[in-house]
Amino acid sequence: MNKVKHIFAICLAFAFFCSCQGNRQGGASPEGDTLALDYAQLLTLVDYDGYSVASIRDPWNKGRNLHEYVLVPRDAQLPADLPKGTLVRTPVSKAVIYTAVHSALVQEIGAGSQIGGVCDFQYIHLPFIISGVRNGSIKDCGDAMTPDLERIIDLEPDVVLLSPFENSGGYGRVEELGVPLIECADYMETSPLGRAEWMKFYGRLFGVGDEADQLFRQVNDDYLQMKAKAADANEKPSVIADMKIGSVWYVPGGQSTQGKLWADANAVYPYADDSHSGSLALSFEAVFDKAGDADIWVIRYNQPVALTYRQLAADYHGNAELKAYKERRVYGCNTGHTAFYEETPFHPDRLLRDYIQICHPEMELGGLKYFERIEE
Repeated sequence: MNKVKHIFAICLAFAFFCSCQGNRQGGASPEGDTLALDYAQLLTLVDYDGYSVASIRDPWNKGRNLHEYVLVPRDAQLPADLPKGTLVRTPVSKAVIYTAVHSALVQEIGAGSQIGGVCDFQYIHLPFIISGVRNGSIKDCGDAMTPDLERIIDLEPDVVLLSPFENSGGYGRVEELGVPLIECADYMETSPLGRAEWMKFYGRLFGVGDEADQLFRQVNDDYLQMKAKAADANEKPSVIADMKIGSVWYVPGGQSTQGKLWADANAVYPYADDSHSGSLALSFEAVFDKAGDADIWVIRYNQPVALTYRQLAADYHGNAELKAYKERRVYGCNTGHTAFYEETPFHPDRLLRDYIQICHPEMELGGLKYFERIEE
């Protein structure tokens, strides 16, 4: 970027910043219509005359809000007395998205052409993103922790979608650009359908609310049908997840979406009584004492070749002492070769289908999509 272009871009960003901040009004809001959300606990959507408000509760500070967004149609005049919040003109025409999972969702609900840039491109396996970056229609904006600000300025995006973290200390210099930052806290929901329901918010951001609502209805219906099928199973096997990496075995907490998925698959999860929604960092010995006799072992991993029993035993001798290893009931998902992380957060119905077939192989539901039984 030459000097003149750089100065122009900084001025443009500053003007955009002032415009956005200037529209953070503090007036009282009239009574609105709250959109019924059946599962999401961290999101509220309320429609008013001429605008909508999306409120995101802080997952780490009970009783506080993480962010308020005021969504105003792009072709409408700004209402005279907007409530306090970050102004976003909808539909968003160009977005920078930090994660593959949200990129995949935006594409699925029909707004993929509105993605102008992505971060962490090297970890994205979505064909439309890969081809877009190669032909220049989508910009690679660098690492999510230290994004390329000049590329983001050049794109002039309407919003940046990113994931918040507890005690993250903010988002660095991207906050100085004045571009609305959409904090995608959906991953902190404690139920699979609760996270998936956030697609209603993203649909309204991108002007495809009807498409997002329809997709969620389909996901919800499919999920509940799968859950009902699993409830009819005669057996209820126990399941343990993932594996020891280094000195730590991270297992999903009892209130995590993974824990809920096992319950809905009519399986026993040894940590079901745990109150955490995130992962538990445990020693191998602690996991072995509590869940060493689990009937089934499912492992997510990322490597060039398929995981085998031989590798499991070579990686750590204790693995061979687990009941599921001895009885050859271990299933693996190579996340580098499947769209597990891109698809399952907003399609828990697909993951539940896999889990049901793993736990209850007598149920023929079309075959496994993400997992496979590992070989010797």
